[in-house]
Amino acid sequence: MSSNGSMYINANAATERLDDIDTSAIRNFHRALPNYAPTPLLALPELAHELGIRAVFVKDESNRFGLPSFKVLGASWGCFCALTRHLGLPASADLLDVSAKAVSRKLSLVAATEGNHGRAVAFMARVLRIPARIHVPYSMNAQTRDLIASEGAFIARSRGDYDDAVSEAFSHAEESSGALFIQDTAFEGYTDVPRWIVQGYSTMLKEIDEQLAQVEVEADLMVSPVGVGSLAHAVVQHCKSRKKPVRVATVEPDSAPCLLRSLQAGAPVTVKTNDTIMDGMNCGTVSMTAWADLHRLVDVAVTVSSYESHEAVDFLAGEHILTGPCGGASLAALRRFQAQPSTSSLLGEASVVVLLSTEGSREYIAPSK
Repeated sequence: MSSNGSMYINANAATERLDDIDTSAIRNFHRALPNYAPTPLLALPELAHELGIRAVFVKDESNRFGLPSFKVLGASWGCFCALTRHLGLPASADLLDVSAKAVSRKLSLVAATEGNHGRAVAFMARVLRIPARIHVPYSMNAQTRDLIASEGAFIARSRGDYDDAVSEAFSHAEESSGALFIQDTAFEGYTDVPRWIVQGYSTMLKEIDEQLAQVEVEADLMVSPVGVGSLAHAVVQHCKSRKKPVRVATVEPDSAPCLLRSLQAGAPVTVKTNDTIMDGMNCGTVSMTAWADLHRLVDVAVTVSSYESHEAVDFLAGEHILTGPCGGASLAALRRFQAQPSTSSLLGEASVVVLLSTEGSREYIAPSK
């Protein structure tokens, strides 16, 4: 293992393996939701040529069930599993039946968010016809709050940052009759829902496998943005269970490097975060249930600046891929790998790279270099 200030390399991860898990029930659940369709996997041949590798693909999550993020895949499955358990229903229960029983029992959903997770929980509450209460950091901009509220949710503005919003949302759910806490951050005593949310992201990863197979290639490297680590957890579980294991790179804002600092320390650490245009990744603590697998299975972790992410957003817009800064971070990380001799082994002439673009285009203040 090696590390510098903004990068961590785990050479042992290349030989790690996991057993494959049957996720067909999750895929079938998503297919039954209104307007399900696989999101595009888009090739960037000119970028691949520039980098001297075989292929670069972008998984474009700018429109998932009409929402501008992959988050609804995890939130929907997490909500469904939490409700069926609370109601004593089987996992095979019909969504309409779950909705009817949730309404009759006066259940509600509570979550904290940097943006897209909360909007996804609010979306599911609307589908299920039950209330949602979403706690947000004090610094969240009004436009993002309004987008969450547009799904019918009540917005509770925290007095502090994301971690404070999580704590306040959890306390509210504990104190409120019929309120179910739906969070992608695991902590002591709260692990089931985050685990279900991670499982929900498997649908996106199975889609990628199928889309690559259609063009007769297999991935060598997948780049995943990191907030609390739930998506990256799903990515390492998937990639390290393939017949041909796929290397995993993670990317975080340089102002919120909770995974990188934890990997460097060899144990989970909480970091103080600062402002970044990568709002959905502005998290200070790695999810408890994600940590062990991320520690063992991530091949390389890197941080990027807001400006690097912004440059990537502009580049992708020129390729007709409209993403936000969290989505652009994956490309920014790939460019960072290309420029670093220590990560040269990740990329070769035959390499196929998949970049996860996790959000759609949104307004933000362009950073200075």
